Amino acid sequence: MSLRHRLEAGMAAQAAHAAPSPLRDDAGMRIRLHRLLLERIDLAAMAALPPAEAQAQLGALLSETLAAERIAVADAERRLLLRDIRHEMFGLGPLEPLLADPGISDILVNGAAQVWVERRGRLERSPARFHDNAHLMKIVERIVSRVGRRIDESSPMVDARLADGSRINVVIPPLALDGPCLSIRRFAQSPLTVEDLCRHGSATPEIARYLAQLARARVSMLISGGTGSGKTTLLNILSGYIDAGERIVTIEDAAELQLRQPHVVRLETRPANIEGRGEVTTRALLKNALRMRPDRIIVGEVRGAEAIDMLQAMNTGHDGSLATIHANSPRDALLRLENMLGMAGMALSSRAARQQIASGIGAIVQVARMADGQRRIVSVQEVLGLQGEDIALQELHAFRQTGVGRDGAILGEFHAAGLASRFAARWHDAAREAA
Repeated sequence: MSLRHRLEAGMAAQAAHAAPSPLRDDAGMRIRLHRLLLERIDLAAMAALPPAEAQAQLGALLSETLAAERIAVADAERRLLLRDIRHEMFGLGPLEPLLADPGISDILVNGAAQVWVERRGRLERSPARFHDNAHLMKIVERIVSRVGRRIDESSPMVDARLADGSRINVVIPPLALDGPCLSIRRFAQSPLTVEDLCRHGSATPEIARYLAQLARARVSMLISGGTGSGKTTLLNILSGYIDAGERIVTIEDAAELQLRQPHVVRLETRPANIEGRGEVTTRALLKNALRMRPDRIIVGEVRGAEAIDMLQAMNTGHDGSLATIHANSPRDALLRLENMLGMAGMALSSRAARQQIASGIGAIVQVARMADGQRRIVSVQEVLGLQGEDIALQELHAFRQTGVGRDGAILGEFHAAGLASRFAARWHDAAREAA
């Protein structure tokens, strides 16, 4: 018996034992018909077909189901039904339209009934829904299996990267009390440029020129900010100013950077397996990167003991390296770095730790996501060195909020301190060498 005949026979058998369909031409008709089709179609058999053949057979079976149930729907509605069923079989169900929307940067699923998305920096509730938590769990398992991972009660958390570069995080019961939770950070297909930052009001041309000069002059920089503030985006932009002749090694938890230079080595950490083995940490990759003859090292995020290895690299011939850190201000970033050095198990005094930081880091760029969702560079500070027991900073550029508009937009202005950069001579030398 052909696959088509088996599918039809299965549908006929289920229909023969089913009670008359309660479907009516009301607002819930589409959802109920969707469920009915999923129950009657052999998804495994259909998924084994080539996509074009599966699409054709699915369309025919849908027409037969509508006729058998005596349901009249418009052509547009029929196309939506067909699309949804196709997404269930070959894609990620209700998430597929969201993944296809270039304006969405994050997709956040809090159980079957709550799907949120971020557009232009603001969270909004999506009309997308899962039938129930079992339906959501099927989609979660499909996502996780595609990246070669498993998720169950013994391993209820997964953090991974999709084929398109998007980052996913999944937490399921019993850790997630209200059903599976799924977070997807979208991967930008067209990376933002510094011109985009200026056009969107995230920076000024003066700030952009200054940061470009620092990057070209091999000044090591730390990009500081909160979650979702745009640290990785800015890191990617600044890395674009690195000379094409340099060898760059990037180290990330989930590869997001999109460097355009020809000589780039991309390294990615690896979590432990279900037995607790096989973990490869940022620190291990950093230590290995130093043996790979890099000109510059880019660390996607420094968060622990690897800080000591990063600073030692910056202090021993790998100046011009870049990294991000979670912190609310440049001063907080320095304090966090100092605390991270203590995690490395080295007996460093506070003064020695601060000396390492002051010698390795040349500038700190603070980014923030404002209350209106707009991401901005809010402070650019140079590290002057150790003065007494403290690290001295000088702020060259800053954003000052002046109010809130009627539409909720944050109002403010960028200010330049008018101070001379301590790296001015250095970037003039870099410009002469480039010429």
